[in-house]
Amino acid sequence: MALTLPLTLADKIWDAHVTATTPAGSDLVAIDRVFLHERTGASALKSMASAGRPVVDPRRVFAVMDHIVDTRPGRGDKTLMLGGQAFITETRAAAIAAGITLFDVTDPDQGITHVISPELGIVLPGCTLVAPDSHTCTQGALGALAWGIGSSEAEHAMATGVLRLPRPKTMLVRFDGALRPGVTAKDMALALIAAHGAGGGAGHVVEFAGPAVRALDIEARMTLCNMATEFAAMAAIIAPDEKTYAYLAGRRYAPTAFDAPYWTSLHSDEGARFDRTIVIDAAAIAPMITWGTSPEHAIPIDGVVPSGPTRAHDYIGLAPGAAIIGTPIDVAFIGSCTNARLSDLRRAAALVKGRHIAPSIQKALVVPGSGAVKRAAEAEGLDKIFAEAGFEWRESGCSLCFFAGGESFPAGSRSISSTNRNFEGRQGPGIRTHIASPEVVVASAIAGAIADPRDLEPQA
Repeated sequence: MALTLPLTLADKIWDAHVTATTPAGSDLVAIDRVFLHERTGASALKSMASAGRPVVDPRRVFAVMDHIVDTRPGRGDKTLMLGGQAFITETRAAAIAAGITLFDVTDPDQGITHVISPELGIVLPGCTLVAPDSHTCTQGALGALAWGIGSSEAEHAMATGVLRLPRPKTMLVRFDGALRPGVTAKDMALALIAAHGAGGGAGHVVEFAGPAVRALDIEARMTLCNMATEFAAMAAIIAPDEKTYAYLAGRRYAPTAFDAPYWTSLHSDEGARFDRTIVIDAAAIAPMITWGTSPEHAIPIDGVVPSGPTRAHDYIGLAPGAAIIGTPIDVAFIGSCTNARLSDLRRAAALVKGRHIAPSIQKALVVPGSGAVKRAAEAEGLDKIFAEAGFEWRESGCSLCFFAGGESFPAGSRSISSTNRNFEGRQGPGIRTHIASPEVVVASAIAGAIADPRDLEPQA
């Protein structure tokens, strides 16, 4: 049942997509886009084919090789993951048979799902988009309602064009004021999760708003929305504005002229009621870094490790009361659907230019989020800046955001990473991961220990 005015942005999009309501109160919600990747795509498509169910509208379904694909130069179908090649070849065959759009291993537009969908204009303001990946909420930065689902739900969405869902609650997270120099969208997200817990957004669509959010560029907004899943939110969303329209202009799947009456209506009405509201002073946020085994285990980089679960302290090897700055690190990673876009690489390169990673760093990687990001970065010479500083420059993909791709850092390494999760073993068995912004990653790799990027001046 449609709600009455005034409405939140999430409720407006939800109501525009409800096709029916069940007697039990769940809604049948029309799904505009489905995005698959090779880790789960083949199983969903093959299950549909074996049941004799075609994809109802192949034009709305996309697939990409990103999770398991190798990111080493000269890559192909072979991957370091045991049995990983089968995921790639089976997804390819199933996608071709289903007639859906596939961004294959060697496709110029291959990349991480949540990077290539926005940069190709597949996700649009006001649309619904689902993918079997928890970080699908990233794409809410474009004013879409986007969320992660399971493989069986992906089958249902592809076969019927709808999903049955209860209406989610809504939450407003407003960042007032302005960020201080050296503070990023990643720090905004970690500050929120640290203050309100990794379960704080459970059951909600979170709308990010306020002056500090409006000031972010579109790629930074994607970083903020990306981390909403670490807040347990169903989805995250930011109202589209002129920055959104300018970002989408000319992209392959975007309309040549935007739907002005609809797109400009995509905002929460004055007086709209949210189920919960959180207000954060953006000026009070510092560069953040995690210390334990959950994104909620995050502190300002100039802070001390607090008391927490014993297992978290034992795993990360840091005692309560210890300063986190100066903690030696072994490896560094810049990449993932959180922080591997061109703006991320530009900021990191500006800090690392003319410098070199510490001799104690065993391995340092930069993995662009897409082929388009990689080409643009190379055109600007960013690849050379990173290489001269001691970083390996890779092909696009998820890489060491998680261990499923088969690649790992040396056992027992302490990692500084621009990824989104610091769970036990997330980057490989025994790897202890600290997540932070690309700037913190670069500063720490240069120092050989966790360091504050505000102490580094960008090189001319």
